[in-house]
Amino acid sequence: MRQLRGQERVITGNRQTSWAFADAFVAEDEALHWARDRAREAGLRSVSAGTGAALRLLAAAADAKAVAEIGTGTGVSGIHLLHGMRPDGVLTTVDTEPEMQQFARQAFRAAGFAGNRARFIPGRALDVLPRLADGGYDLVFCDGDRLECLEYLEEALRLLRPGGLVCFEGVFANGRTVDSAAQPAEVLRLRELLRTVRESTVLQSSLLPVGDGLLCAVNRGG
Repeated sequence: MRQLRGQERVITGNRQTSWAFADAFVAEDEALHWARDRAREAGLRSVSAGTGAALRLLAAAADAKAVAEIGTGTGVSGIHLLHGMRPDGVLTTVDTEPEMQQFARQAFRAAGFAGNRARFIPGRALDVLPRLADGGYDLVFCDGDRLECLEYLEEALRLLRPGGLVCFEGVFANGRTVDSAAQPAEVLRLRELLRTVRESTVLQSSLLPVGDGLLCAVNRGG
């Protein structure tokens, strides 16, 4: 046990360096750099390279043919998801800003994806998601309004097939989620989301320390 504790101290001491290495482990191509530049110019936050790589891996592991994304942005996360999905898979992506979706279209095209690989739906997620098919999706990725995260979870459970995945980006909220100081409503909602997912009897979950935190859960419901 003493040896294990010593190993834990070494890991802790090098954790930030190790996380930085892991986050940059998968190289990104020119299409992703272009999409990131557009997001930066628009003042939007993009998923980190490590988060994108995790999404790519999860989509591939699920052999995903149908993925729903809340928060298109300029297409950074969408490119990663499409790389992981089956060659005939379709990404349905929802965003309140159609002009950003136009950047995402260009980014997807630059990444080599045919136009029929993505379905862009402008609008508020909670208005759009109820129109999507029950049990029709292999993965639901949520990167939208944090105040609506619990509603996204409810919709995701309806949309996912048994064995499908739901993922939430940004659950660390730049460290505020675990900060004992008074926090805004969106952080309190994230804490409630974490508790709900962890205590769920139909979800098998894990919190991945990539980017700003990626909460992932498998729908075990029938």
